[in-house]
Amino acid sequence: MADEALKDINQFLTFTLGKEIFALDIGTVREVLELTSITKIPRTPEFMRGVINLRGHAVPVVDMRLKLGMSKGEDTVDTCIIIVEIEFDGEFTVMGALVDSVREVFEMMPDTIEPAPKMGAAINAEYIKGMGRQNEQFIIIIDINKIFSAEELAIAKELAGMGGGADHLSPQEDSVAAYA
Repeated sequence: MADEALKDINQFLTFTLGKEIFALDIGTVREVLELTSITKIPRTPEFMRGVINLRGHAVPVVDMRLKLGMSKGEDTVDTCIIIVEIEFDGEFTVMGALVDSVREVFEMMPDTIEPAPKMGAAINAEYIKGMGRQNEQFIIIIDINKIFSAEELAIAKELAGMGGGADHLSPQEDSVAAYA
């Protein structure tokens, strides 16, 4: 019985963009990195910050503030890159998501997650998997698989191919266990 209850718990990595708290399903997160040197690539969308070298592989990095329609922020000592694995049409793409700060791994029961609001959200409701709550703060749970279009993922795959491709990184290397 206890094992069945544990299967119903969802774990999310929480992070901030401005004053808002967001979360990603921990199953899509490979690792969290401190901000490192990002090489800008010409003729890419504004939200595409560039690529980083991750153990010999080029990994595209997206500024999540810009991708979600927020204003550009300043990089700080707390700025992090969350390495995520995105699935689209049965294929996986590894990308970095630049965020203001990473908070913690947070567990939520499915019945405590509310549907995305139909109006009034600061970001596109299609990107929102649901709304959670921690203490008195709302947490916007993002569906990372719906944020990027096929064209944007094609650009990311092309950028990743520059360094031999990040698709060959072993899952959960340097995982987020330190944040659990």
